[in-house]
Amino acid sequence: MRALPLTGVPGKLTRRLAAMTLVGQAIAIFLGALVAWQLTAADGDPDRGRTFLVGGCVLAVLCLLVSGTLRRRFGVSLGWLVQLLTLASAIVLPAMVFIVLIFGGLWVLALWQGPRAEEMAERHAREQAQQLGTDATGEQDG
Repeated sequence: MRALPLTGVPGKLTRRLAAMTLVGQAIAIFLGALVAWQLTAADGDPDRGRTFLVGGCVLAVLCLLVSGTLRRRFGVSLGWLVQLLTLASAIVLPAMVFIVLIFGGLWVLALWQGPRAEEMAERHAREQAQQLGTDATGEQDG
């Protein structure tokens, strides 16, 4: 088993998987921010509710921005930071723990299985190239 990367530039497929995880997480965080806003407004504290809404929106936008930085050395590190900030948001809305479990798990899965899938795709491409180099009788072309 490989260690999970904390920094570095992942491969193309890993970047795509991780970025899509962050985009989905951004949507879930935004919806969570709306819930926190309405719950605190219903409790009679609309100012605190607006603060929760703005904080959640900032975290959701941060998820989207980080998904675009995965091509840089610091992109994966920022992704881990977003996961920790999402966990911290569970202080405001305890249901965010489920979001952390789902999207944090997808984040780990993308970083863990992405390189493996890339290796499999490269191996498949090499095998296809070798097969195209031979004709139907098994003899080399040219």
